[in-house]
Amino acid sequence: MNVTIFGSGYVGLVTGACLAEVGNHVLCVDVDQRKIDILNNDGVPIYEPGLEDLIRKNRAAGRLAFTTDPAQGIAHGLFQFIAVGTPPDEDGSADLRHVLGVARTIGEHINGYRIVVDKSTVPVGTADRVAETIREAQAARGTQHEVDVVSNPEFLKEGAAIEDFMRPDRVVVGTDNPRTGELLRALYAPFNRNHDRVMVMDIRSAELTKYAANAMLATKISFMNELSNIAEAVGADIEQVRLGIGSDPRIGYQFIYPGCGYGGSCFPKDVRALERTAQGIDYRPDLLQAVEAVNDRQKDVLFRKIDARFDGALAGRTIALWGLAFKPNTDDMREASSRRLMEQLWAAGARVRAYDPVAAEETRRIYGEREDLTLVDEQMAALDGADALAIVTEWAQFRSPDFDAIKAKLGTPVVFDGRNIYDPAQVAAAGLDYVSIGRRPVPATGR
Repeated sequence: MNVTIFGSGYVGLVTGACLAEVGNHVLCVDVDQRKIDILNNDGVPIYEPGLEDLIRKNRAAGRLAFTTDPAQGIAHGLFQFIAVGTPPDEDGSADLRHVLGVARTIGEHINGYRIVVDKSTVPVGTADRVAETIREAQAARGTQHEVDVVSNPEFLKEGAAIEDFMRPDRVVVGTDNPRTGELLRALYAPFNRNHDRVMVMDIRSAELTKYAANAMLATKISFMNELSNIAEAVGADIEQVRLGIGSDPRIGYQFIYPGCGYGGSCFPKDVRALERTAQGIDYRPDLLQAVEAVNDRQKDVLFRKIDARFDGALAGRTIALWGLAFKPNTDDMREASSRRLMEQLWAAGARVRAYDPVAAEETRRIYGEREDLTLVDEQMAALDGADALAIVTEWAQFRSPDFDAIKAKLGTPVVFDGRNIYDPAQVAAAGLDYVSIGRRPVPATGR
């Protein structure tokens, strides 16, 4: 099949590469000439494991191409995917300018029947607005080609997006036209062979499903972080509590890990956007507001622990950070907990030495060159001259470090673990004080 994808960001590139991998001919359209030039020279403007090889392979096979020409894209594909950004507006609602801009462009160039697929995360009712925008653009040029607008939300985890697309747990299709539903089933058939994962529903239910999924996962995280603060105050161990409740199959172990707050491109903005949707229909979303408030407060936890350990005298000290991305296996730093921590440390007069396997360049893009920020290329080098170590992102390579070497490098033998990835007894046995989330601090017991 011929597929056009508007937007060559995270969702657009993964969608395009995976659809091409199963034999479709995919043309990705983007307004950013720099991004298209990178892609046409076998580069990838984002980090996602396996994506660069997949794009290069399908470009070489002639199944995947990139352009800035929207007319070419609209002429190419029966399916017109909209996979552009929906950043939060000033009031927290989703900004649909880019989505509706693509819809307008489709209406200005369409020359036959098309299926327009909303892949971007959008509020309920967006498909209606996209359809109306296309109709208005067609009317302005005196045409009226048939168009079906479909909601097909993505459920990709950064760091595992290709696996999620190629082996989905569900494919949600929102359409009011049975014929269109069957065409989408055919498009997704290669990813649907073991059992039927395609869920066809009405458009508005599909639009709400995406927000509901992210809000539910964010709620689990904030709930555990709330519990972690209670556990620490009453002398309980949140990790033991996690095991106790996770063993209940009605709860499960996923997304109940306490930490220093969630970030990224989805959970924060989607929770806020769903709040605004509710408020727009005069419903007060108390639980969603609490989820957001708890997460915002949780991002202060690591700084408060570090500040307390040094009696509020952080000026002139150097804190080593392991991890900058909002989660492992990505370079995405949107609303990352590391950003809040670094900015609080700088405000207190401290310096930061940081290491992340892939997010250093993104950090430089955000903060530029600063005297109080040093980015290093090796994790132990972050400890040179540092007074303490804070773990902010749970990269796999951080899980089994040489604690003796850490102690030898730190000016003050203390580790602040914002993701609870270490055994407190093991850290303490190496002669390091250990401070984590939802557990009592463990003083050094060894060398």
